[in-house]
Amino acid sequence: MKNRCAWCGDDPLYVAYHDEEWGVPVKDDDTLFEFLILETFQAGLSWITVLRKRENFRKAFDHFDYKKIATYDQEKIDSLLQDPGIIRNKLKVNATVTNAQAFMQVQEEFGSFSEYIWGFTNGKPIKNTFKEMKDIPANTPLSDTISKDLKKRGFKFVGTTVVYAHMQATGMVNDHVMDCFRYEEV
Repeated sequence: MKNRCAWCGDDPLYVAYHDEEWGVPVKDDDTLFEFLILETFQAGLSWITVLRKRENFRKAFDHFDYKKIATYDQEKIDSLLQDPGIIRNKLKVNATVTNAQAFMQVQEEFGSFSEYIWGFTNGKPIKNTFKEMKDIPANTPLSDTISKDLKKRGFKFVGTTVVYAHMQATGMVNDHVMDCFRYEEV
């Protein structure tokens, strides 16, 4: 049996996410945007709640096509707020549209969102050395800095904890515990 980070438990969806996605460095803008949106909706909720609704989010938000999302009008927003397959939080749905617009502005300025966000780590993952889950922080000075910069650029729901979760999910930091089989793999 493989050693895994304790947070994924034995839920097959959580285990697959842990084993295949979490902590793997992501440099393509489409996937970075998807995780940014999912992390936004996760704020205040458990990640498994979002994972269980991920396919519904994908359908509801045009496969996370930020160019389409940036143009959503009130009618589309209202229809999303009626969709039982997603988390129907008005502020988060509106933030998704705002964040799609801000995302494209960052792309315009930096060439890609990836260049911007990975610039905070000089393009390389930060490999942490945590032995136990309790040692892993919810945020760091770096996530504080990124959060402030994103907010300055008009992003919403990008507090330091959301940003740190995004950094973990997209492999900007390797927060697999050291005895997890994925620690060396990512």
